[in-house]
Amino acid sequence: MILQQLIERCTPLEVKGRTDIELTGLEIDSRRVTGNTGFIAMRGTQVDGHTFIAKAVELGAKAVFCETLPETLAEDVTYVRYADTEDVAGALATCFFGDPTRRMKLVGVTGTNGKTTIATTLYNVMRQMGHKSGLCSTVCNYIDGTPYPTECTTPDVITLNRLLGKMADEGCEVAFMEVSSHAVAQKRIGGLTFAGGLFTNLTRDHLDYHKTFENYRDAKKAFFDGLPKEAFAITNADDKNGMVMVQNTKAEVKTYSVRAAADYKAKILEEGFDGMSLEMDGREVFVQFVGRFNVQNLLAVYGALRMMGITQEDALVALSVMKPVNGRFETISSNKGVTAIVDYAHTPDALENVLTTINEVLNRKGEVWTVCGAGGNRDKGKRPLMAKEAARQSDHVIITSDNPRNEEPADIIADMMEGLTAEDKEKTLTIIDRREAIRTACMMAHKGDVILVAGKGHEDYQIIKGVKHHFDDHEVIREAFGIKG
Repeated sequence: MILQQLIERCTPLEVKGRTDIELTGLEIDSRRVTGNTGFIAMRGTQVDGHTFIAKAVELGAKAVFCETLPETLAEDVTYVRYADTEDVAGALATCFFGDPTRRMKLVGVTGTNGKTTIATTLYNVMRQMGHKSGLCSTVCNYIDGTPYPTECTTPDVITLNRLLGKMADEGCEVAFMEVSSHAVAQKRIGGLTFAGGLFTNLTRDHLDYHKTFENYRDAKKAFFDGLPKEAFAITNADDKNGMVMVQNTKAEVKTYSVRAAADYKAKILEEGFDGMSLEMDGREVFVQFVGRFNVQNLLAVYGALRMMGITQEDALVALSVMKPVNGRFETISSNKGVTAIVDYAHTPDALENVLTTINEVLNRKGEVWTVCGAGGNRDKGKRPLMAKEAARQSDHVIITSDNPRNEEPADIIADMMEGLTAEDKEKTLTIIDRREAIRTACMMAHKGDVILVAGKGHEDYQIIKGVKHHFDDHEVIREAFGIKG
């Protein structure tokens, strides 16, 4: 792309150099720069990209987008100055990668819990119906069935637009994306046009970054504030922040609920660990999902399908054959009659939802064992709350490591134990080694018991002292149960 085309999209304060040069790439990470690349220097939360301008030029950058010009300007390099490069990075990237959201519909899902289930189920339903679709999610990114690994919920602005551009190039009609609060706050979705937005729920999370719950809430709300009037906004009427999210949106608002009056409603008729019979939008349907929280997730999916023109009949038939997402209330049964459930629950609210569901289905016909931990270098305030919730709804608790990252696992566990009473501690074990913790629960559980292994879900790694090690809860459980393959 010719540099002048990017400048026409985002008018700069100053340009030093030629604008008729052709750029073959765009990057915000200087390490990825190659010949004829444009480098965007942004002032991030950890490092300032301006300190890497010289390195980017050395690696072949032909254009530098920055807020402050370097003291020495390299020959044959064009410098383009903006007041705030973070503000324009999205628009630059969207333009460079061919305006993907003008060539396909993009639907975003935001909230604390449920984003992956909703986005992935929508993607699977639309593909099943014959629509070429894309997915950008915590678990994996997909372009009509082809997987592309992911490292975070919402990628950086360049990676995201490159991915969406490839989806549009390959003929995707629609794409579904998890929109994290970080992505909104850091303007990673800047320049994109959304055809729809869905809100799941809001509970404490990511306060290590946002500092206050209000900041976290406002980041989510900003996503809906930015939706165009042609879009739809579907919100959870059962969540106290549900209507707050859409109070300033220009989009068409629809609601869903299991308790209140709403556009889309459902209730559980019968449930077991293999699924639920629901009355949804006045029709009965059996789904292979479990739990009231999943009823809300499926209502959000159903609402989005209807807003995209799918008939009630087709939407309900599609939902009846969908399976849970990897690491979201996945069940593994042993030949001894013990059921293990792998779930990504890593907040107090998510843990409460999963354990409430387990207890409702189990109906005191067995005991509940919960194996959980908390991530290192993240919000410490939720650690005792998670332990407290685990103890409140479990007969036995094993506190262990999650992803300790650069913290000492013993310190994280100590923080969690602060949330327990003396009575809670009597039914709680602490085992730092996660593999050993899971094995212990599998060994001690009896026929009819349920083991919840919470926190990592789909993740197949642990980060210890900054080093990523292979670790999969599913594999450990199957090994402990003696299940081969």
